[in-house]
Amino acid sequence: MLESSKVPALTRAIEILDLIARRGPCSAATIIDELGIPKSTAYLLLGELKKQRFLSIDIQDNYCLWTKLVELAGHAVSRMDLRELARPRLTRLMDECGLLCHLGIIDRDNAYYILKIESPATISVRSHEGKSLSLNRSGIGKCLLAWQSAQAQETIIAGLAWEKTTQNTITDAQQFKEELARIRARGWSYDNGEDYPDVRCVAAPVFNASNELTAAISVVGTRLQINEDNRDYLAGKAIACAKDISRLLGWKSPFEQQAS
Repeated sequence: MLESSKVPALTRAIEILDLIARRGPCSAATIIDELGIPKSTAYLLLGELKKQRFLSIDIQDNYCLWTKLVELAGHAVSRMDLRELARPRLTRLMDECGLLCHLGIIDRDNAYYILKIESPATISVRSHEGKSLSLNRSGIGKCLLAWQSAQAQETIIAGLAWEKTTQNTITDAQQFKEELARIRARGWSYDNGEDYPDVRCVAAPVFNASNELTAAISVVGTRLQINEDNRDYLAGKAIACAKDISRLLGWKSPFEQQAS
């Protein structure tokens, strides 16, 4: 593995973690012998992995896996749990609307689809789970960005590439900030053909028990399927579904918080 690696230090660190995961707590000597790592390199890597809480040292001076791995695993599991919680609700939303539905998340300055519920409609929009989304041109992207903190918004907006892909694409930072404020005020976002000229999308936010943004869901169709006549209706359906998923994550509306 190391011979083909472009980042040998990272590869060696991963090999150390894999070895301890398979064998259990290991001494430095065992790690050096098993993996053939130079002693000086091994101690540098072990020291850094311990500093970052990937490893700890037990009372027998053996290295064992530690809390950072549990923390990262928890984040990964929460994402998988979110998909399974959302799946039946998004499926119901798709049945009610007859349109493609997505679940998306924001990761630093990127947005991604993590769940796609295909519709049986004859006219369909191409997408796939794992697809990266524009934060300033897509319905889910704008929705996810609208509920970020002011500081996070400023940082992300400063790094956006204002590519005009359609006639409706917003390419001015101030206009985009005003759009985000409108989205947050009304509770949902709308992609009015801003990324692809013939695609329309309404999206709504999903929150957790701490009232923090966790994800967003969307209903997607062509300009013939989503238009001025049914946009508000579909937005209401999306908001109701998003609140349903949010409640499963422990979120409560202001009214529910007062009543509890």
